[in-house]
Amino acid sequence: MTSPEAREETVLSAVAERREIVNDAIEESLPIAEPERLYEASRYLLDAGGKRLRPTVLLAVAEALADQSPESVDYRSFPDLTGEPVDVMAAAVSVEVIQSFTLIHDDIMDDDDLRRGVPAVHREYDLETAILAGDTLYSKAFEIMLDTGAPAERSVEALDVLANTCTQICEGQSLDVEFENREDVLPEEYLRMVEQKTAVLYAASAALPAILLGADDDTVDALYGYGLDVGRAFQIQDDVLDLTVPSDRLGKQRGSDLVEDKRTLITLHARKQGVDVDDLVETDDVDAVTEAEIDEAVAALEEAGSIDYAKETAEELVANGKARLDVLPDNDARRLLEQIADYLIERGY
Repeated sequence: MTSPEAREETVLSAVAERREIVNDAIEESLPIAEPERLYEASRYLLDAGGKRLRPTVLLAVAEALADQSPESVDYRSFPDLTGEPVDVMAAAVSVEVIQSFTLIHDDIMDDDDLRRGVPAVHREYDLETAILAGDTLYSKAFEIMLDTGAPAERSVEALDVLANTCTQICEGQSLDVEFENREDVLPEEYLRMVEQKTAVLYAASAALPAILLGADDDTVDALYGYGLDVGRAFQIQDDVLDLTVPSDRLGKQRGSDLVEDKRTLITLHARKQGVDVDDLVETDDVDAVTEAEIDEAVAALEEAGSIDYAKETAEELVANGKARLDVLPDNDARRLLEQIADYLIERGY
């Protein structure tokens, strides 16, 4: 059995191999044009880094379907299931551009200072420019998706998936805000929220190459389900990491979700165990909270079994997601997708 450390090394190596190609494609698809300040702000987070996990999932699904390897394929002219060329790299860039748009607007709504270890876009530039940069990325993603060269009916279906994904992300973000003012949020409501806010973009990343390459509906649906499962697990793991990883490694204040009274699977479970979550920290100011306060809060959540509950839920989701990959041929790319699923709940430790 592969150890988590070996799996992480494999996944990060595979992601890095594809990241360089994706980064080059981002520069090509989203050049710095006039007005320069707008496009510099639009590219700011994309240039700041990011693992490119979603584009990697997209490219790996394409590789699995066509039984191709990254060393032997041109993603700009990728063979569909009939042998005709499709630009799957355009789709990979499109989903990463959508991801960046959501981060910019999320940081504005949360008034966060940092993202990926650098000042948030609205801090580096200004609020107006950040809003416009996010809007620009949103529209550019659809322009880029139109450049795949896939047959018209597949292109329309891909655009429909992308549009629906963006709508669901906004709905999920709205629910996240609404939940902050509710104490009766149920775990299943939380899972629906993270499905919309986070998981749907992983689902789109997994399903889009199947659509563009001409796979059947059962394959598309299974891959979409894989993305939903591992995407929800990814967000649950993010909630765990927010409490358990030092601030300097997180790139933001540890425990910020707790201080800002965000509903997570951890805090929802703790409430059901009788923990007074609202009193775990005394301040609602992220800059004022101390590490000692966070340590005490985490200890209370651990004693209630809430952090373990979140981890176990994430593990179940990953197992379900990996089972859905049975629709793919048994090859290296499919095994990479399985390893990515495991990595999403093992990262950060």
